[in-house]
Amino acid sequence: MGAGHAHPLYRAGGSGVHRLPPQCKLVAAVAFVLAVVATPREEIWAFGSYALLLAIVAGFARLPPGFVLRRMAVEVPFVAFALLLPFVARGPRVDVLGIGLSESGLWSAWNILAKASLGAVAMILLGATTEPRALLLGLERLRMPALLTQIATFMLRYLDVIVGEMRRMRVARASRGFEARGFRDVTVLARSVAALFLRSYERGERVYLAMVSRGYDGRMPVINESAATVRQWTAAAALPGAAALIATASWILAA
Repeated sequence: MGAGHAHPLYRAGGSGVHRLPPQCKLVAAVAFVLAVVATPREEIWAFGSYALLLAIVAGFARLPPGFVLRRMAVEVPFVAFALLLPFVARGPRVDVLGIGLSESGLWSAWNILAKASLGAVAMILLGATTEPRALLLGLERLRMPALLTQIATFMLRYLDVIVGEMRRMRVARASRGFEARGFRDVTVLARSVAALFLRSYERGERVYLAMVSRGYDGRMPVINESAATVRQWTAAAALPGAAALIATASWILAA
């Protein structure tokens, strides 16, 4: 099966990180995040070490720092929530620049920011070095239920089609002089949503019947079924292995 439509998070390249099988990268990313989450929040050096590990992976993948930083905007809601904690949390207060802040709130804010940022960067590196369709193939090879991967595959493949349909409907409304100005126009927008749903449903029925007529039996054909080698699994295990050592050392030092 083809790689699917291009995703803005993916950055084409020929690095060794790009060439690793998707199932290896998926397991490595999840294991790394688990190690980060399990680290005591007081061990600040450990989080710096995790950041260094991710920077090394980004260097091997030849990803510019700006590319990663721009896509970290996805964690803005977590940052906003974390910045509120020192002001609203209870407990002993400390003065920071003349402002009384909760000590437990500061630690909680640091814990959220550090772990969310490291997890976000790990997922950004995964998405930047792996095509979306390859990620789904990796999930299949990791024995993810076929029904879930098929739903995700069709969602990925036809998302652009539905977005394009929305644009055409918006242009059609504008060409007829419609411009949303207030609550009274909600009825028109609701009808547009209903029409989009019906069109998407009918398109899905036609696509399914066309696939069945071509021999679809519940599983999409895969051109390359090659399994990951021991060497590839070993290379992918370098990141979570180092993270596990750091997490273990942080618990020993915190004891």
